[in-house]
Amino acid sequence: MDKRILVIGELNVDLIVSGLNAFPALGQEIVADVLTTVMGSSSAICAAGLARLGARVDFVGKVGTDYYGDFIVAELRRLGVGTAYLIRDNAVPTGVTIALAYPQDRALVTYLGCIPHLSLPHIKMSILPEYCHLHVGSYFLQKGLQPGLPDLFGHAHRAGLTVSLDTGWDPEGKWGDSDLLTLLEQVDLFLPNDAEACAIARVQDVERAMRELGKRAGLVVVKQGSQGSMAFQGRDIVRAPGFQVSVVDTTGAGDSFNAGFIFAHVIQGQPLAEALRFANACGALSTTGYGGTAAQPTLSQVLDLLK
Repeated sequence: MDKRILVIGELNVDLIVSGLNAFPALGQEIVADVLTTVMGSSSAICAAGLARLGARVDFVGKVGTDYYGDFIVAELRRLGVGTAYLIRDNAVPTGVTIALAYPQDRALVTYLGCIPHLSLPHIKMSILPEYCHLHVGSYFLQKGLQPGLPDLFGHAHRAGLTVSLDTGWDPEGKWGDSDLLTLLEQVDLFLPNDAEACAIARVQDVERAMRELGKRAGLVVVKQGSQGSMAFQGRDIVRAPGFQVSVVDTTGAGDSFNAGFIFAHVIQGQPLAEALRFANACGALSTTGYGGTAAQPTLSQVLDLLK
């Protein structure tokens, strides 16, 4: 079977402000060295990362009929992501995220725009058998899609797909309820970072969080930034250290990690430890350029770093 990936998720542009020497304070002004406009969104960066590695990937999402919407469609196509199933919304503008980028982390302000308006009826279930895997990102931002995800994941499994989910950060700080925990029972691969895993599991310790979430999801993979990553499956925790690179911007590093892990573990069938190292390399290399997609690695670049 041709291993094609379907990504369903949010779409927005990122306005990345970098070269800041302090954090903004109310009533004061600071000056940035660089302003970069790039395609944002966790889901789209993951899709672009998969395409960069050589996977065939299509995207389902919604943008406005505005300049930023045109920009996103053009960027997805340039990056090798299929856009046949994108929806253009005449009534609601495209989402925008303003990212304040610092060497080790960033602060985000997001205007959601079309993001909460994508819902289950926008997705053609008839296309699912064309794919081997479904990835959904930014659960907490996708209010319109949330109620339909159990049905979507059920359709995907019946069509023979595996399913991955990255909830992303919850800007409301609620971290889901029983609906999310029940949904995880339909998730083959859950991809939070360490803070998200602890918040969703309602515990302080990341290993305990992994064990709690692992009672529901098939495989839990936790991203730990420069520290690397770890995974919990069955009874065992597998760890892989991070890579030292010259960090320029961490925007989208976790999404590039997701792309790397899906490519290595789902498409190539690599063992868990090897897939974690491969994904760590993808995340690390992506931080060497501005924005989520500018420095995403090719397969050969990842293999060079792994050597």
